[in-house]
Amino acid sequence: MLTRRQILTSAALAGTVSLLKNVPAMLGEEAPAPQPSTQSAGVYTPNGVTLPWKLSGGVKVFHLIAEEIEHEFAPGLRCRCWGYNGRTPGPTIEAIAGDRLRIYMTNHLPEATTTHWHGIRIPNGMDGVNGLTQPAIPVGQTFRYEFDVPDPGTFMYHPHLDEMTQQSMGMMGMFIVHPRGEGVQKVDRDYAIMLSEWRIDPGTSRPVTTEMTDFNILTMNSKVYPATQPLVAQLGERVRIRFGNLSAMEHHPIHLHGFQMVVTQTDGGIVPQSARYPGNTVLVPVGSTRAVEFVADAPGDWPMHCHMTHHTMNQMGHNVPNMLGVNTSGVDDKAARLLPGYMTMGSSGMADMNDMQMQTLPNSIPMRGAKGQFGFIDMGGMFTILKVRDKIQNYDDPGDYNFPTGTVAERATAEELKRDGIEAT
Repeated sequence: MLTRRQILTSAALAGTVSLLKNVPAMLGEEAPAPQPSTQSAGVYTPNGVTLPWKLSGGVKVFHLIAEEIEHEFAPGLRCRCWGYNGRTPGPTIEAIAGDRLRIYMTNHLPEATTTHWHGIRIPNGMDGVNGLTQPAIPVGQTFRYEFDVPDPGTFMYHPHLDEMTQQSMGMMGMFIVHPRGEGVQKVDRDYAIMLSEWRIDPGTSRPVTTEMTDFNILTMNSKVYPATQPLVAQLGERVRIRFGNLSAMEHHPIHLHGFQMVVTQTDGGIVPQSARYPGNTVLVPVGSTRAVEFVADAPGDWPMHCHMTHHTMNQMGHNVPNMLGVNTSGVDDKAARLLPGYMTMGSSGMADMNDMQMQTLPNSIPMRGAKGQFGFIDMGGMFTILKVRDKIQNYDDPGDYNFPTGTVAERATAEELKRDGIEAT
């Protein structure tokens, strides 16, 4: 994983390279061809890592390993998944526009695979589609991909063989190409988040890869809240968040509380200034990427989540009967004679379900959220927190926000109600 020192060094090197690159043009000479960069520009992947590389003869060399892994979605739920280099999503790949890359893919899966570089303009024979542009990578074999990355933007990688199984098992990753020199707004924090969805039945330990409609684990970088790592920013910093969506079936409207953001990149590249517009929810369609930017000018703990309400629940059962408003008086006492501890649920809403912490099947997290400083946060799934603070020392989780006195919503007093003519009975 990149350190802050490496990121700062990268920025200094990039500035020097940009200046030197323009000297021949200023002197009226033809500029030399772009040379490979020697540092990553520093995207941070919450709960993830960046794929290391080495320079060989002017080419950046990477190594991906497709393999079965054990993955923890959150404490209490571990599954046998498939991924790259021991994780899902796989490590984030970073490059600079104009770089030449050589990526080795070793297949340790129980079946053949390929790798597709989603959204990147490359030669046809490197596109990674089984049977059409390349033969499959057999079990135990290593293939070589080699190509230039011509365009800056936010891209992805994933298999293009048995896509339903391999992607549903977790095989996906982010691929970031930074602009060379000038041409894009500089940011202080740059985050990458892969959105995906899973069907994992309570008590089981493998995803159901044939599911089409009833997904019950909705993830950011293959984690569900409360395991999603918070995003941290210094007050006043410019922040970029890159989203990729390799869910099987569903789009995700990602909503950020407290800020107005603009979409600055898609998997088609950088969005021109004239085409940008403000909003606080960005739709990330299946098979697409979106990068948003904003200034972190409001301190606090700000939620960021998918606005599909079922997507902020963990292992929610979607086929349970509707009990809302049903009169259940006397039912619990009678049922408890046969089933000690029986309790009818859902007749007055579901908000108290998390507090109950009822016994569940092993390896399952139904309706699980997390404790907050004012009570239980009843959201899970595709949910995380942007923590904006003043005068931070690093980007570790700073803990709960210290709200200034008088800035938290609280119970209205009788005097306040009388003063403002409010009758609350």
